[in-house]
Amino acid sequence: MASLSSLFVGAAFLVAAAFYFRTYNVLGDGATTTTHLHFFMHDDYTGPRPTAMRVVSGRSLVPAEPNDGDDDDNPTENKSTSLSSSSPPRQFGDMVVLNNALTEGPDAGGSPRVGTAQGFAVRVSEGGVVSHLTLHLVVEAGEHRGSSVTASGRIDMDAAVRESVVVGGTGKFRFARGYMLTRNYDYSLARGGVVEIDVYLQH
Repeated sequence: MASLSSLFVGAAFLVAAAFYFRTYNVLGDGATTTTHLHFFMHDDYTGPRPTAMRVVSGRSLVPAEPNDGDDDDNPTENKSTSLSSSSPPRQFGDMVVLNNALTEGPDAGGSPRVGTAQGFAVRVSEGGVVSHLTLHLVVEAGEHRGSSVTASGRIDMDAAVRESVVVGGTGKFRFARGYMLTRNYDYSLARGGVVEIDVYLQH
């Protein structure tokens, strides 16, 4: 009986060891690839088809303008559009959703579209404009077409360069790690604009 028990224990150990080495081989072997992605993101709050919209309005950080009561004169007005366009651009607790084009160059009309940036941002500071951003960068052209990268971080709009952490990816970027840098190219809080994005990955 003792020898049979020892046989079972030994077999269980071999199965566990085989599973460990199989897992290690899947996750650990192979050369690491370093990839640099460069985009221009078009963040449009205005126009006939905005790609960024405030869906939750927080508490204003700037003095509110007097209300003359005109808001009640048009009961059919689209309140969601009014929320994005007329509310002060700096509000603690705001939530904004994004579905922005990614292009090779800063010119939206003349530069090829290479992807889409989808995600949301929540204003988390009562001083300045600081947001928590979660952004999915979906590549739609080139050798990485069909792959995506997800970044998350603290975005301080008063900083010249903002850094976020890459938390993962899909397709060719599975198990990706790295960081994302964003900087304003031509941007204002009220209307949006163009943001330059650099992503540095190891995968």
